[in-house]
Amino acid sequence: MSGVAPLKRFAQQGFTPSRRSAEQGVESLRRSAQQGFTLLEMLVALAIFSLAGLALVRLQAVSVRTAADLDARLLAEITARNIAFERMTDPVAVTGGGGTVMNAGREFQWTQTAAPTSDKRLMQITVTVSSGPGQSPAVLSIVRPVS
Repeated sequence: MSGVAPLKRFAQQGFTPSRRSAEQGVESLRRSAQQGFTLLEMLVALAIFSLAGLALVRLQAVSVRTAADLDARLLAEITARNIAFERMTDPVAVTGGGGTVMNAGREFQWTQTAAPTSDKRLMQITVTVSSGPGQSPAVLSIVRPVS
């Protein structure tokens, strides 16, 4: 009896039971095109699309940051090659040192170290160029004759 009373009360309030009756048939259980979506379905769909949108925004931010890092790294490598070429062609003996240099409108800090090799006629020069804090430095090692 307890199961029948709530069904009558729902019917009095305007709600229909969720069971299929012989009068309703199969067609009444399917959603018609005129009914549309419920508010809950729309909220769930909106939540899913917003999560996908946030993931795309984060991906875009990572892509932009990576492209900027690659640009700075490429310019640091070009600067390291320029300094290494100067050291290869410098008639004066190379020692350690460092400084700052402008390249493509950016300022780079560089250091160089000179070390003898097992062959006394050659010297190894390592040039390190950094484009700023948080950036990985470009390191280039060359070997040149001792002058």
